[in-house]
Parts: sequence; structure tokens; C-alpha cells
Amino acid sequence: MLLAIDTSTSWISLALYDGISVRYEVTWQSQYHHTIELAPAIEQLFNRTGTRNQDLTGLAIAIGPGSFTSLRIGLAAAKGFSLALKLPIVGIASLDVVAAAQPLDDKPLVAVLHAGRTRLAYATYEAVDGSWVRESDPEVIDPKDLVKTIKKPTLICGELSEDARTIIGRRWKNAIIVSPAKCLRRAGFLAELGWTRLMNGLVDDPLRLAPIYLSTTNPIPA
Repeated sequence: MLLAIDTSTSWISLALYDGISVRYEVTWQSQYHHTIELAPAIEQLFNRTGTRNQDLTGLAIAIGPGSFTSLRIGLAAAKGFSLALKLPIVGIASLDVVAAAQPLDDKPLVAVLHAGRTRLAYATYEAVDGSWVRESDPEVIDPKDLVKTIKKPTLICGELSEDARTIIGRRWKNAIIVSPAKCLRRAGFLAELGWTRLMNGLVDDPLRLAPIYLSTTNPIPA
């Protein structure tokens, strides 16, 4: 049983996955009350599914980019489970989770997250062998500058403010914004990505696992 935790931004998402089905999933906008909301939500996950800490066999944690404090809170919780229960842990780039929710398409995909003020963290993806593959490392950009980089029909997904949707939507011929439901960053997709890596033995060291901040040179797991 794998527990997936995503606290990358103001949105929090949790999922419980057994390799066959998503046993439980919840996503909500915390308004950065992560410290007081995360632990009770995990306890509720266990209560509603009739599972215990001891039933877990692995962990997946979204490691950014995102909010400094939010990422630290989620990572601390995941590391606590990993070290206390001796569970393998996998860190997944948060933009990869956004991309994984999108149906495959022959158009390129740009996944975005809030990066503070009006800026966006973004990365570009291409569909390769049945999955979205990141073509670039995440960068920070203003929505007005992002649309200037889009020269052909491209799918845009992820966290977009009303203003950002308006700015990007003006390039509607090339910038194709997917529906709000598909833009939601869901831990069920994080769980599937994490499960695949765990099954392939691609685990991380919980003591060395660190969040991705775009101002640092932390490596981004492929």
C-alpha cells in the first residue's frame, strides 16, 4: 500500500494506492494551513479506509517546484513515515504529476504551477512511448512571456489564476488551456508515478531527499 502526499502549493492532495486501484483520494485548497491540516487529513485517510501505518509498503512525495514552506511540511511528514516505519520513499517532480493527468496527444504540453506573485513555474512535455516525458527543466516565467514562447498548438495545464488564463487564452489558436478539472493536481497520479518507480527499485534516500526550488540546482528526477 502506497501513501502519496502532495503539498507543493496552497493545494494539498493525498492518495492511498495498492497497485490496482486508488483506494482513497482527497484534494483541497488549504490556503497554506498545511501545518494544522495535513496530519489530521492523513489520520482521516487511515480511518476511512480501515488501514494502519503498518499497512504501508511505500511512500510517494511531490518535491516541487512549489512553495518553500508547503514543500517542507509535506516532505517532513513523508520522511517521518519512511524513517519510523523503514519504508521506501520516492520523490516526484510536481509538474510531472500535473502532466500525468493529461490524455496523450500529439501536441506538446506545458505544465504550470504558481511560483509567487504573478509568475509561473513551467516545464514542457512530449508524448513518448505512451507517457508524457519532460523535455526541459522547470523555469519561472511571467504568463505574458510564456505565451511568446508558444509558436504552435500547445496544451496548457496546471494552476492558472484568472488573470493568467486570460493572458494565455488570448493566444487561443496556439495556447489550448485544458479544463479546470484536468488542471487539478491529484495525488492519485502521484501515487501511480511513485508506484512505478518503486516497482522498478528506483527509490530515494529519505535523509538526502530535498525539495526542488528553482533558485537552487537540486536535480529533478526523471
